[in-house]
Amino acid sequence: MHAVGARPEIPRSVTVSLGSLLAVVGGFLDSYTFLTRNGVFATSQTGNIVLFGIESARGDWRSAIRHLPPLLAFLAGVLAAELLKRPRVAQRIRWPARAALVIEIIALLIVGALPLSTPDAVVTLTVAFVCSVQVSMFRTLIKWQYNTTMTTGNLRTAAQALFLAWADRDADAALRARAFGMILLAFALGAAFGALCSLLLGVRAAWVAAACLMLCLWMFIADHLRHES
Repeated sequence: MHAVGARPEIPRSVTVSLGSLLAVVGGFLDSYTFLTRNGVFATSQTGNIVLFGIESARGDWRSAIRHLPPLLAFLAGVLAAELLKRPRVAQRIRWPARAALVIEIIALLIVGALPLSTPDAVVTLTVAFVCSVQVSMFRTLIKWQYNTTMTTGNLRTAAQALFLAWADRDADAALRARAFGMILLAFALGAAFGALCSLLLGVRAAWVAAACLMLCLWMFIADHLRHES
């Protein structure tokens, strides 16, 4: 029960602190696959769709088909995240968000253990799956829709909110601008951190991203322990 006049505590899954850490992971994984897997971005599928269209128009179906597996892996991650939310599954898995984080952590631990000789497709498919689970499970920042693995929509929202905060003195828009600004900064810092770790650690840098997700998981556990005490 909240004290009279106290502001209700928002769920951990929609906090700026968790969203920022997830955005760090999103930026990290983009740098990771780009540097360790021959310039491939695995977190966003826009490029794969565009390249599939270009190569299909050229009649180069062999090259076009290569862009389908990451799309399918991304779709599989979306389905996995949605399955965790189903009432029947939720009855057995009490905390779907935590389960999603565990899936991501296990996948990244495996990716980090694979040798550099492992085909790039294996790694990029796994990372695409991980990112789709994350983006499908964590979609709300306080009360607004956002994305932890891609920045275009977040950038538009931040710019729009900043304008409204300035032009209309809109307090809600100012809050939104600050929140999305944090997500954008976290993504950029994650990309830089991912590049540094990838250059120093190579393929095992994926374990650093897994450690960040473990910290996210600990946030949920710490909240639970605090409420139980």
